[in-house]
Amino acid sequence: MLSLSSSAMAFTAPVAPARPAAAASTVRMETVADLKVLAEKCNPLLKFYDPLNLSGANFWGRGEEATIGWLRHSEIKHGRIAMFAFVGFVAQSQGVHFPWALNAEGVRFGDISAAGGPYEQWDALPTTAKLQIFGAIFVLEALGESSYALSQQGESHYMKGGKPGVYPSLKSAGVPHPVPFDLFDPFGLSKNASPEKKANGLIAEINNGRLAMIGIMGFCAASKVPGSVPGLQFIKPYAGEPMGPFSEIDSALPMVNGMIDLFKQ
Repeated sequence: MLSLSSSAMAFTAPVAPARPAAAASTVRMETVADLKVLAEKCNPLLKFYDPLNLSGANFWGRGEEATIGWLRHSEIKHGRIAMFAFVGFVAQSQGVHFPWALNAEGVRFGDISAAGGPYEQWDALPTTAKLQIFGAIFVLEALGESSYALSQQGESHYMKGGKPGVYPSLKSAGVPHPVPFDLFDPFGLSKNASPEKKANGLIAEINNGRLAMIGIMGFCAASKVPGSVPGLQFIKPYAGEPMGPFSEIDSALPMVNGMIDLFKQ
């Protein structure tokens, strides 16, 4: 913005009214003691279980509370993604797919589904589709880590006094595109829930997320290594590399051929 000195200013441009600041988050940062209380609520039999002593670490020298905030947010986020992944893996394994075209070139979702299981379907996706997916993940991750976006709702970053698991509203985060629904609670079903109901819902979400993480990793292991998961057998094992995001179809991308050669060694 251009600025003029007061002696040369001929007029004063109208100033946009300041946006009222949202109420600051009052969430208290959690400690290991809080983790132990939460662990007993989640699983009264197992209680607190931390064999790697991650809760005793000091991530980036930020102290105990910031470390616990990082661990809590990471578990909630990965649990949510694992729940989506588990349902998606089951649906894709059963051949469920959209009935329309995937892109303007005429590739249909049915063509991708016919490639095989979920791993084979991912490999069969056009390179542009994979890049779009990774691009969307990057945008959502950047927005979720944005202190500015969180501040628009009166929240703070989970390592700076905020509540783990909170995702900013897409409508109030300054996204330069019309967004009809928020990523979290798109229909506002839990917006007016009581604190007790929200607390119980969080316990259920953590437990369901943990189970989903175990489940999706079991699917991944069984689809690659037959017999690795008792009682779970896929008709045709996956022949590709589970940890490789790209395959031969993406060989035009930089460094992909080198990655593929590395996995073949």
